[in-house]
Amino acid sequence: MTVPVLNSYYFEDLKVGMRETILKTVMDSDVVGFAQISGDDNPLHLSDVYAAKTRFGQRIAHGLYTASLISAVLGTRLPGPGAVYMSQTLNFMGPVRIGDVVVVDVEVIELVEKGRRCRLHCECSVDNQVVLEGEATVMVPGRPKPAIG
Repeated sequence: MTVPVLNSYYFEDLKVGMRETILKTVMDSDVVGFAQISGDDNPLHLSDVYAAKTRFGQRIAHGLYTASLISAVLGTRLPGPGAVYMSQTLNFMGPVRIGDVVVVDVEVIELVEKGRRCRLHCECSVDNQVVLEGEATVMVPGRPKPAIG
């Protein structure tokens, strides 16, 4: 994953229509690590034998692993460091398999002055097929006031 570029926007710098995209190849170690961290050891994610008997025919990544890639964009690119998650909707539309390249696209769709809130459309796709979409709301730091002195 080629995430840390670390853009950092203040609320006043944001404009509707701004967007950021990252690409992430899903590795076996990502899925195993996510299972260890989350405690979700569903064999659909960890057992080739079990997963082969499912409608997917092979192991798939956890849906929330894919969703966590959105967090990578929000925390490092748009809006960037200092952004605080307030809410996230998620609509899972397809599986993500080990070896897939996930394209994560985030776009500013609304700015709310009160509380410096930013609403973003979030979409993850594999081979031009949307596998996850939703909206995030984050609180964004304001530009610091100049010191008087």
